[in-house]
Parts: sequence; C-alpha cells; structure tokens
Amino acid sequence: MRTRGKTGSVERKGQKERVGIIGGSGLYQLKGLSGLVPTMVETPWGQPSDPFMLGEIGDVPVAFLSRHGAGHRYLPGEINYRANIAGFVALGVRRIFSVSAVGSLSESIIPGDMVIVNQFIDWTKGRPSTFYGQGAVGHTGFAHPICPDLGETLVKACEFSRAKFHRKGTYLCMEGPAFSTQAESFLYRQFKADVIGMTNVTEARLAREAGLCYSTLALSTDFDCWHPDHDAVTVSDVLAVMEKNIAAANRILERALQTVEATGKCHCQEAPNNALVTNPDCIPQETKKRLEFLGILKPRS
Repeated sequence: MRTRGKTGSVERKGQKERVGIIGGSGLYQLKGLSGLVPTMVETPWGQPSDPFMLGEIGDVPVAFLSRHGAGHRYLPGEINYRANIAGFVALGVRRIFSVSAVGSLSESIIPGDMVIVNQFIDWTKGRPSTFYGQGAVGHTGFAHPICPDLGETLVKACEFSRAKFHRKGTYLCMEGPAFSTQAESFLYRQFKADVIGMTNVTEARLAREAGLCYSTLALSTDFDCWHPDHDAVTVSDVLAVMEKNIAAANRILERALQTVEATGKCHCQEAPNNALVTNPDCIPQETKKRLEFLGILKPRS
C-alpha cells in the first residue's frame, strides 16, 4: 500500500481520523485492537520496521507499528525511522502516541512509573534523523518537541487510569545498544535529564519535520547504573518490570485514544511550512519526489 503525501489524511465526514501508535520494547502488539489488517507501506526511504497493524479500538481507527519489528529484530541505531514516520503519513495518520521503555535518572522516578516526556536531549551518533538533505536544506523548529495536545491527553489518561506517573520529564536519547557506563550515567544526571532511552528523539524530530503530532509515554524499568543499589542494568530486570508496565500502558492508551481530539491548539502541522531554505527550482527531482511524498514541499515565502 502506498498513498502519496497527505492526500489520504482526511477521513470522510463523521469518521474519526486514524491515530498512530509506536510500540517499543515489550509492547509488540496492542491489546484490544480488532479487525486487524497487516499493511506494508513502501516509502522513498524503504520499508518500515514491520507491517502496520490497522484496526480499531472502540470506534477509533488505529495504525500500530512495532518499532523494533516482530521478535525485536532491530537495534535502536538500525531502525528505519524515516520509513516508519513516512509510512504513517501515507496511511493518513497525523497524530502518533509512542510507547518506550526507559531508565530512570531521577530518585523520584522509580521502576514501574510512567513519564509523559516533554523535552529531549539528543546524544545519538550518526543515525539519519532528517528527511532533508541531498539538495534540499530545511531547518524545522524543535524548541518544544512534544505536541502539547497529545501530551495533555496522556496526562489525563494516566489520571483516569490511576497510574503512577510524572506529568513531564526530559528524555536523554543515547545511541546504544550497550547500556550506559556509570560515568556516563552520572554525567546525564548533571544534565538534569529525567529518563534515558535509545529511540524517541529521532522519531520526534522526523514527526515534526513531517508536520505530525507526537507524544511519548515512557515506562520506567530501571535506575540505569547511577543508583547505589542498582549499579548495573540487565535485560532480564528490564523485561520483568516491563511486563508489569504493559497492562497499565494498554489501559492508558485505550483511554487516550477515546479522548484525543481531532483538532487542537497545537501548531505541529504548521512546522514544515517555513522550514525549507532551498529554492524548490534548485532541488534535484529525486529529492523533490521524496519531499512531495510527505506533502511538505512548499515554495519559500
């Protein structure tokens, strides 16, 4: 399946818009998703991590994507983030909820807590994180990287679900795949970061470039390695806590999907309008075709 740009993004009158969900470690499928139709989307950046699972939760159309692929096949640095985000665009998705396991860098965020991320620190190295380039220069505003409307929707969903959560937090995105050294963990705490992960800032950057709303529900699984009682992180420990978090995450997402507004006060969809610096007449045709796929190729004002 392949649609061009955002021409498929507007549903027929009376229907709700399809909402995207990206599942991370431990969340490889979404509970309650019915009428499943596996759908692979071809994009100018290749294939996404997995087929999108199209279905409904209640009366809300949903497109679910497993970030790491079925069976958790892709390292954080191997994920085709551009194809993933472009795939959502092709399916008419304009709003994405992302779920991600994280380590805690704060004494107040204990394993099992949820965090509604509102800021990022990008500590990744070399992974593609922009749709621009190859003859097209674009600079997209990213001061406030999370959609405020979707963030507030997650806050209210956590309150409704009576989950233990923190209504804001800074996510430091490291490259991985190894966990932090202790010296790094101490350094990140000096940055005043609250949680640490390996994926979400790249998704958030690309979503903003494409004019999509994006918000992260972070699931705390460990204390990284800075805590004196937890001086090492193991996969088994992370998965044990993650398994307990998944049920709560499903309840929160179900509530968020039922209450998210089709339109809000955010300006996420306007982000691409003034990003392009290059004169469109000077952009190579192949690059122009890729940007047209996203529906973000606009003349300079």
